[in-house]
Parts: sequence; structure tokens; C-alpha cells
Amino acid sequence: MTSGPAGSEPPVLACGEVRTCLLPTREALDERAAVRVLDLRADERVRVSRRPNRLVLSPDVLTGVDCGLPTSTGARVRAVGTVTTRAALVEGRVLQSTASFSLPASGTDRRQAWGYYLARPGSLVAVGRLTAEPVAEGFLGGPGPGLLDVGSIAEGMLARIGRHPVLDHDAPLNAADTTLRWTATPVAAGDEPSSAFTMAEDGLRTLRLRLPHGTPLVAAAGLGEDLALHDWLLTTVAARLDGLRGGSGDVRSMVRVMRPLVDHLLHLWMPRARLDPALHPTWNDLEKRPGYSRQWNALTQRIRDQLALHAIQLAQEVPTPR
Repeated sequence: MTSGPAGSEPPVLACGEVRTCLLPTREALDERAAVRVLDLRADERVRVSRRPNRLVLSPDVLTGVDCGLPTSTGARVRAVGTVTTRAALVEGRVLQSTASFSLPASGTDRRQAWGYYLARPGSLVAVGRLTAEPVAEGFLGGPGPGLLDVGSIAEGMLARIGRHPVLDHDAPLNAADTTLRWTATPVAAGDEPSSAFTMAEDGLRTLRLRLPHGTPLVAAAGLGEDLALHDWLLTTVAARLDGLRGGSGDVRSMVRVMRPLVDHLLHLWMPRARLDPALHPTWNDLEKRPGYSRQWNALTQRIRDQLALHAIQLAQEVPTPR
């Protein structure tokens, strides 16, 4: 998500949705192939970050919208502007698509020409009065008929990437896609920032952020992506281990389940790797309650212990030469 031009009004609300999935290919893509897959615009280059892990980030793609916004009160709020979508590929293995936008406090009394909105990429401007809180609550509740649906925009980018000829659609393990829907508002000077994470029965994750005073709301997109990535990793590994029999179970079957996790996922756990430092306390707050890293460490230790035990068992099964 990008900010508006110099002198524009700062946003009072930012919203977005992150879709996270396993890249549909047998082997992780190398850097050159990853750049080809995420080369979505001829006029902007793909960005690559190699430390502390490799992240390939697509150029921003803008989608023009003119529609109603979801609100918790049912009030009709029309907004016009552009939604920013970008894709990220982590270590050539995990793909994310994020669609997001920001909203300034004041709108316009009538719809403007498109040039007005194109000068504010990633920003929606209300036609009439805007109250941020009902829009934030309504957005987390999901789109209604005829209202803005940024999730479909993010999903469209995943579908576009999925058609690239580099991909063989032969993934090494089954993994469900996840969705994280987030909103961010600033707190007043002197107030405490906060975060609230929930998971619905259908697997939808929601994140309500009230960011530290002075923190750019656009930074929330990075936090949403970081949380979505690590939540997906944790969900995927836990699902693969669920129901597996240890000890007396078939050794080779256990190894077949665990090997793809070791080969493709365990090395990707790096929370806060590129997070805005101002948001580190927010991540730490999220860590305290769900305990992401504690659960991840327990799962990965279980995998290592099981593989070690199975290695001993297999060694004992090998006949001793006479």
C-alpha cells in the first residue's frame, strides 16, 4: 500500500486482506524464476530482499473501485479510488497476495474525475461524510452484496500468478489457503496501542490494530503479511501432524509426512524479519496471548524428536553383517 502525494491528508483508517498459500510447484523457485513469476508490470521492477531470507515482492497493482463500504451500522458510505495489490514470495515457496487501501478523514461532496483519485494511489475517498470506526468494524465483518470486496481482488492476483507457465502445479504437500483480514487506526497521543486477533469457525483470521501514535498506517500491511505468513506456517505444520501415530506407527509413513515439512517449511519461521520497528511491541503483544513461537517450537521439536527416534528404529532393523 502506498501513501498519497505530498501535502495530502493523512489517513485515519487502513484496511486490507492477505491470502497465503503454498506455491503450486514441486520445488521451490530460485530467485530468477521467482522474479519472472512476480513480474506483473512492465513499468516497475520486481524487488528482491535476500537477508535474513529471500523475499521477492511484486510491483503494486492498482484496481479502481467506485462502490459502497461495509459498515457495522448499515449506513451507506460510497467511496471512490484505488485498491493496491501486491504479491510476495518467501524463499520461492510460500505465496502471499495482499489487497489494501487507506481512507482520509474527510471526503468530497461529489464524485471527482479519475485523475483526482489516481494521484492518490492506494487511497479511497468517501463521497460525503466518513466515520472510521463503523467502517473498520464493518470491514472485519466481511463484504455484503454490492459492497467493496478486497478479498476477491487479492484472490484474482493469486489466480493470475497461478497461470504462469513456470509453475507445474505439483505441490509436495497438501496445505489449505488462509485469509487474514485486518484494519488499522491510529491512537491519540498518550493512549495505549492495542491489537485483537480472532479466528472464526471457517478459518478466517481477523486483526484489529490501534497503532502507536505517529506510526504510518501503511506499516500495518507489513504486519498483516508477517502475521499471516507465520499463522499459515503454524496452521499447516499442525494440520500435517494432527492424528499421526508415534511410537508403534509405521516408520516410513511418518517420515513421508514429515520430510516435506523439513524440506520446505521449517526454515521459514522468522517473525519480525522486515517489520517496521515501531510495530515490534504490537507483534510481541500478539505473541504473548496466542503464543505462536511457543507452539511452533513445540511442533518443530516434536518433528526432530520423532525423526531421531525413527532413525534409531530403522538402524536397529538393518541386519548386522556376519
